[in-house]
Amino acid sequence: MKTELCRTRPGGFEIRPASAEAAIPVADGIYLSPGLSNSYLVVTAEGRVVINAGMAFEAPVHKRNYDAIDAGPVRAVILTQGHVDHVGGVSLFVEDGTEVIAQANNAACQDDDARIARFRVMRSIVFFREAVTKGMAQLRQPAHSPSKARSTAAAAARPTPTLTFEDRHAFTLGGERFELLSTPGGETIDSLCIWLPDRGIAFTGNLFSALFPHIPNLVTLRGDRYRFTLPYVESLERVLALEPEVLLTGHFEPVRGRALIRSELERLRAAALYVHDETVKGMNAGKDVHTLMREIALPDDIEVGQGYGKVAWNVRAIWEGYAGWFHYRSTTELYGEPPGSAHPEIVALAGGPDAVAARASELARAAPLQAIQLAEMALAADPEHRASHAVMVAAHEALLREIGGEDPERDANFWEVGWLRHQIARAKSALGEG
Repeated sequence: MKTELCRTRPGGFEIRPASAEAAIPVADGIYLSPGLSNSYLVVTAEGRVVINAGMAFEAPVHKRNYDAIDAGPVRAVILTQGHVDHVGGVSLFVEDGTEVIAQANNAACQDDDARIARFRVMRSIVFFREAVTKGMAQLRQPAHSPSKARSTAAAAARPTPTLTFEDRHAFTLGGERFELLSTPGGETIDSLCIWLPDRGIAFTGNLFSALFPHIPNLVTLRGDRYRFTLPYVESLERVLALEPEVLLTGHFEPVRGRALIRSELERLRAAALYVHDETVKGMNAGKDVHTLMREIALPDDIEVGQGYGKVAWNVRAIWEGYAGWFHYRSTTELYGEPPGSAHPEIVALAGGPDAVAARASELARAAPLQAIQLAEMALAADPEHRASHAVMVAAHEALLREIGGEDPERDANFWEVGWLRHQIARAKSALGEG
């Protein structure tokens, strides 16, 4: 049976821009300000430590929440990873003498993001348009106007760490001991875990993906470098060895209880390794990637959530991580000829777009994936073909119903639902309906 913790914790659709009127106490002197990624405050007798700063437009909310608790100097800002939803608001917290601490790969991570920034934005907006729009609207409210200029500047700035480390870094502030551990198997190569050894508290950011405890997200639809199973497991085991009493993750409330945390981490490790090993076994047996994507499923005793990553997508990421993009399917894979370039010829042979769309319409509910392929063929021949756009709406709506995308009680995948909704909206727009 799927882990009960996975069933009870919120899913990806519950991630919201920072808007809380006050930070949430999670332990003595430790506070959470939720947002698109959690930000945390640790108050000590010698000053404050901020862990992650949210998006630039969220930082004023986090700062207001933290200043209401304690007005002491910010001695350090620690970044659990280089993604913008963790680092975008850093400049709002930096004062004279503030140390900005990150793992040594932070610059490489941010360089990657900068190289494909426009590409990333164009893809990300498909999934995060509503959240970002709400966040920016919130920033324009009068209560936040004094900080607007600084936070807007922060959006364009890449925070530069003043202190980096390779494997481990420790410091003490106001009697609180902090140990920082490199965990590069997370969402980024600069992922780190913050360990408070005297408290048994671990801040893991998105080491275990955005949702805990769900299958790791080895590939994102918005576009990131592939992530890899074995480094993920090594990083997971580094946290497991700490025996934490409290896990403070990148999203949602704390996870409490040493036994519970251990059991969930062990289940995640087993699930990740099972998918990896079965994929490798299938590759060596000569099975193609699509067969393995359909065949590999988690056994009941190690089933975990798939609200952000998916087993089938991880199978493909593992396959291509080992073997690359050439799948021995067709000579056309070797050249710049796009998939489907022959579709207009096929449509002509089939009697034209109307005939193809008619058959696609018959399949839209019972076999939506086949219907989509046929509609795409017809649209390759006539991009404005209305009947084919109507098939795209019907088939994607059928897939959305199939995965429970409109049912809050179902464990639907955030990225899958976002993509299906996007395709429905595109097709409706082509029909003049949106």
